Amino acid sequence: MRRLSITSRLVLLHTLMMTVVAAVVLGLLFSISSGEILANVQSRLRERVNESFDDIEVVHGSLRFDNDFLEISDGIYLSAYQPPSTELLYGRIPYGFDSGLDFAEDTLRQIASGSTRYYVYDMTVPLPQDQSVMVRGIVSIDQAQSEFQFALRAAMILFPLLILLTALCGYLLSRRAMRPVTRTIAAVQDIRASRDLSKRVGLGAGRDEIYELARTFDELLAEVESVIRREKQFTSDVAHELRTPVTTMNMALEDLLSRDDLSEEVRDDLQMLRRKNELMSRMIGKLLMLSRADQGRLPVRRETTNLSELCGAVCAEFKELAAKDKAQTLVSRIQPGIWMEADETLMLQLLGNVLENAIRYTPQGGQIEVELSADDRQIVIGVRDNGVGISAADKERIWDRFYKAESSRHGESSGLGLSIVRWIVEVHGGQAQVESEPGQGSVFRFLFPTDSNNTERP
Repeated sequence: MRRLSITSRLVLLHTLMMTVVAAVVLGLLFSISSGEILANVQSRLRERVNESFDDIEVVHGSLRFDNDFLEISDGIYLSAYQPPSTELLYGRIPYGFDSGLDFAEDTLRQIASGSTRYYVYDMTVPLPQDQSVMVRGIVSIDQAQSEFQFALRAAMILFPLLILLTALCGYLLSRRAMRPVTRTIAAVQDIRASRDLSKRVGLGAGRDEIYELARTFDELLAEVESVIRREKQFTSDVAHELRTPVTTMNMALEDLLSRDDLSEEVRDDLQMLRRKNELMSRMIGKLLMLSRADQGRLPVRRETTNLSELCGAVCAEFKELAAKDKAQTLVSRIQPGIWMEADETLMLQLLGNVLENAIRYTPQGGQIEVELSADDRQIVIGVRDNGVGISAADKERIWDRFYKAESSRHGESSGLGLSIVRWIVEVHGGQAQVESEPGQGSVFRFLFPTDSNNTERP
């Protein structure tokens, strides 16, 4: 039940309730109707027998019956006798009825004759000159009940149609009632997909709880947008303000290191400061880049790019760097002829950041593998290392800004490289994935759709 949508649950509940109500009402109605039909048959039988007295008269000492006495009205047969004889004097009896049935004055009886059940009512008609006639009324119970059974069958046929109509009406009403919820969900999904906090649900005027919820959500979005805008502006301002003093410090350190009268201890300290200053400078550059990306001020210039050649050039550069710094081996398996509509500068930065991390966190003499492949569905860039690996708790957070996993991965990383990588992948419509186990190395994969990219060029 919890897996069903609210609309489906409302329709199901509405249909179930209407089914129960209709079943109870029809059950009571037919139960009462069955007794009412039989009571009505009995009442009409008595009335018809009493009315028949007017159809009998004595003329010159002889009995005379009106033609109405022979009429079968409402299925009631009338017959006249002169007790104690059971021989029919005048009238009609149903076919197959026992004509020798004894009389019972003013008593309504239920008689079975053959396979048919009857109501029988006998009544004596007083006549002048001390004469009397016994009038018997006979009506078939089965015939009266057959009409009821027909109505019952008709109701059973119409009952499923009534349920279907109820379900359809319930669906239409529920869908109409849930339309604001559907609009709210679509608006929220659009905001989430576009990451545009300036958009609003905007249901408009309304007094019910759903409209109130939408208004509250819009107000919350406005507050969140304001906070994030201030944070982005703060980050951008700080990065701009820090760039000048960091550049100045770097120039001052270069001047100091160019002097010949420095002791080895002082020179080592200055070189350490220069490395830290360069790290800070790179971090400020990355912060500015992310800030512009967040504000939509970082242009993405897509052009037809030979991704195979680009990956080959980057791998060749980092292959020398890995071998020189840590005696590592970099192996590349690049499928030729892969083209992509991409920003070449950003793709170079993506590959550079990922390979830089792989070299940093792979031990001395380790191996790094780079793979580029494509099929009809997607382009895949993969980077594998046999380094320290990433714990399960850190896998999702490694994409966050300034996040660093455990101390063994700290080094001189700013914690911004993978945030930039993910942004580059997403701005190209791709998806970033990571597989890793502590001590078993890591595999980074970047998947780009080929529906908007040509993977081959003549």
